[in-house]
Amino acid sequence: MKKRKILFLPHGNLQYSQLDPEKRGWVAQQSYEPLFDLVASDDRYRIGFEASGKTLEIMAEQYPKSLDKLKALVKEGRIEGVASPHTHIMLSNIDPEIGFHSLLDGLDSWERYVGVRPETGWNPECSWAEYLPSIYREAGFKNLIGDADSLFLSFDEIREATGLSYDVRSHSNKNKLFRIEDYIKDKPDFLRLLTNPTELSNGLRLIFRSDMMANPMLWYLMGATEGNRETPVQLEEIRESLERWSQRVEETGSFIMPYAEDAEYIGTSAYFYVKQFNEARFFEPMPESVDRFKELLDVSLDLGYELGTPAEVIESSQEIIKSDQVYKVDNGIAWHGGTAKAWANTVYSRIMDPVCRDIHDGLRRVSQRLGTDFGTMRDDLQEARRLLTNAWVSDSRWPPLPTTPGRFNVKESIADLKEANTVLENVIVTVGLVELKSLYSPELIRTQIASIEEELMAMEYFEESVVSVKA
Repeated sequence: MKKRKILFLPHGNLQYSQLDPEKRGWVAQQSYEPLFDLVASDDRYRIGFEASGKTLEIMAEQYPKSLDKLKALVKEGRIEGVASPHTHIMLSNIDPEIGFHSLLDGLDSWERYVGVRPETGWNPECSWAEYLPSIYREAGFKNLIGDADSLFLSFDEIREATGLSYDVRSHSNKNKLFRIEDYIKDKPDFLRLLTNPTELSNGLRLIFRSDMMANPMLWYLMGATEGNRETPVQLEEIRESLERWSQRVEETGSFIMPYAEDAEYIGTSAYFYVKQFNEARFFEPMPESVDRFKELLDVSLDLGYELGTPAEVIESSQEIIKSDQVYKVDNGIAWHGGTAKAWANTVYSRIMDPVCRDIHDGLRRVSQRLGTDFGTMRDDLQEARRLLTNAWVSDSRWPPLPTTPGRFNVKESIADLKEANTVLENVIVTVGLVELKSLYSPELIRTQIASIEEELMAMEYFEESVVSVKA
């Protein structure tokens, strides 16, 4: 009998909206370290773990013990490192050259802090655009985690059958995506897309995560109800779901990836109460969720699954589907049945993004004037690019009203814009272009940043205006 593999892939982001910078090390201690200790506690446990380069950097600075444990488990082959852009950016909302070079920076950070250069990539929030497979492949990735719900909704018959649609004004369809499972449960051609890798024409291999399985597991970790039930999700419900999928794997492929969600939900409440209930509760201690995550791993093993890493589930697959269906996925979508364009349409994005684009244009023009491009420009211009990319971090732009990012999230982006403009100004002075103000005017950009800072800082922010209510 062929082995049915199962992949759990928590992903870490310490630039999270509403995660106070002073508390980021605490999250590494409260969430990442217990997760790594759990993996180390049983030889059968193997997972993937994604982290942005910035997350690794913060771990090294604020709680290096967690980074040491990650490094040891990666070296032992118990955890496969999964990389993403150095800064948690919405790739489909940003110029591809910014995204591409942030991917390279993210890989460099994994090599610097963990000692490996991952071959599997994570796409923040699973945002989508036609150029994404190209920039991941060009950056050196062999594999990419994809969003199955977005893929399925690229088929007209599934969209019509489920009644699901996209709207940049909505948060997501997260709690409705079970409708996809209801429709595909007896349709092997669709099930195969979840239980086998897909290889694109450019050679990039994709494996898909889905909220069909991940969302109930998240509610189980939180011990919460969905608002339309009296009791929280029980472990037996998770077992029944995994049993159903076990049969589907047996018939159509070789693996499933039931959990590719925020690592911070293992050990803390992360963003759960903001996202689901609009409550001003952020990153509360939840050590019991670590025990519940262990139960997810153990029930999988009890059902005969073999835990694996992303590369292992791909390499052990008996079939790789050749398909470019992902290019039919809507430009500007994201995971949870939501859209990346929702990030681009918040008031924070509408205010900050034009300034980011002006500095980006200036960087490009100065670089071209010096006879270089984004890949070959001098080190100080590269530093300006990295600062600009930091300013584009997604979590200073999310969520939409009535909730908001933290004031500190927005302050960090403004500070990065100021510093990027200063670095670019210094380059212009150094290379003798200071009088060529038609090329780039740092003085005007400085006033532009001051203008948006006044506007953004005059706003009321969610954590300041809403009293935290304990459930």
